[in-house]
Amino acid sequence: MSEACDACGDDVRLAGGIANIWASEPVRTGGMTLEFDDGTEHFLCFDCIEALPDAPTAADVEALKG
Repeated sequence: MSEACDACGDDVRLAGGIANIWASEPVRTGGMTLEFDDGTEHFLCFDCIEALPDAPTAADVEALKG
């Protein structure tokens, strides 16, 4: 299972589900959803999260798309 990063567009693996419980090498999630004060949510890969400033806004996510 995967989801596209809202900034770079890369497919990001998502962990979870019953199959991951029995796996000898569990799948780790490669990103997370960030919720901003303006109510928007963006799913970002960890590389894009690291590229954000310390107090990011939705505009900072948009700037990563460039």
